[in-house]
Amino acid sequence: MELRHLQYFKTVAEELHFGRAASKLNMTQPPLSQQIKQLEEELGFPLFHRSSRAVELTTAGNVFLGQITSVLNQLDRAVDTARHTARGELGKIVVGFVGTATYEILPPAIKEFRAIFPSIEIELRQLSAPNQLTALLNGDIDVGFSHPPVTNCELISRSLKTSECVFAIPKNHHLADKPAISMSDIKNEPIISLSKEAWPSLYEDFIQLCNKNGFHPNIVQESTEYQMVIGLVTAGIGIAVVPDSAKRLFNLDVLYKKFAQEQLTAEWILSYKRENHNPALFHLVHHVLERTDLF
Repeated sequence: MELRHLQYFKTVAEELHFGRAASKLNMTQPPLSQQIKQLEEELGFPLFHRSSRAVELTTAGNVFLGQITSVLNQLDRAVDTARHTARGELGKIVVGFVGTATYEILPPAIKEFRAIFPSIEIELRQLSAPNQLTALLNGDIDVGFSHPPVTNCELISRSLKTSECVFAIPKNHHLADKPAISMSDIKNEPIISLSKEAWPSLYEDFIQLCNKNGFHPNIVQESTEYQMVIGLVTAGIGIAVVPDSAKRLFNLDVLYKKFAQEQLTAEWILSYKRENHNPALFHLVHHVLERTDLF
């Protein structure tokens, strides 16, 4: 028994006329009658009562129609679902993200994407930058919102946003009246820093900038989250280096001062495995890279 036999039978059963059914199936009546006869022989019972005046379903044929209609409908749904999945309109994307991506990048990107592709399931996992690389290579996540560097040739990374860094200092700090702060100003200052695990490139770039100016920073506390860093600055524990965009998120009792002479840049990136063939992933990557204006 082949699928086409079931489709032939269903059409004849709906039309109750071999001529009309054949026309609907784009075939002639004799081959259609032969196919139905072969199906009845294989089943071992008649599906239709035939006469010169009418074609009627047998009792067994009526039961068979109900059963195969359900099967054919389920098959149609399966084909339709698979087709949408192949086009990336259905499916699931597992997204890794660092905490700093939740302030400006991830929310607008995911919100707009879900509005366009509501049938794609998004699973979010907060992971550090190094752990994201491992998860991408292992196939545990499809895409990561993180920070550079990404050096593994199996991964592709694209820049999403760059931001100049500024100093965050308490409002009552002795440097509060300065329009900009130089590296020499912070030589002996206690520093609150985002940890190397949270932002490897920014951490290392800041260390190198300090070394370039003849000192090693006095890092008294590290954190993986902006909120904690700014909170400790507010408490007077020290000063911090944060992306300029942080000014729009955390004002509290903190002042933000530009670098005098020197410059430090923060960067966010999107990364995914080169050999990841998840069709839905293509839509997310394309959407995010096309809408970096959101950030």
